[in-house]
Amino acid sequence: MSKKQPVYATDFKQKIAELRESGKTLRELSREYGIANQTIANWHKQYITSGSFKAKDNLTDNEKELKELRKENKRLKMEVDILKQAALIMGRNGE
Repeated sequence: MSKKQPVYATDFKQKIAELRESGKTLRELSREYGIANQTIANWHKQYITSGSFKAKDNLTDNEKELKELRKENKRLKMEVDILKQAALIMGRNGE
């Protein structure tokens, strides 16, 4: 069975990030709150980078562009499939 990851409130993440910012070490925070060092480091990075803990707010410009291009590519593929099906139907009706 896989272990479910806990979901933390935004204000809790902010509190931890502020404590890290004030000089508390990863080790101290990890022991005190029972949170992995990497999780605390990620929250701190997000806090100082964008002030947000939402993934979409923490994407680089290249990541945002890639996400948009993938979305557009998917839409265009669907349009091509629709046009192919329409061409097949029109071909059958023309016989």
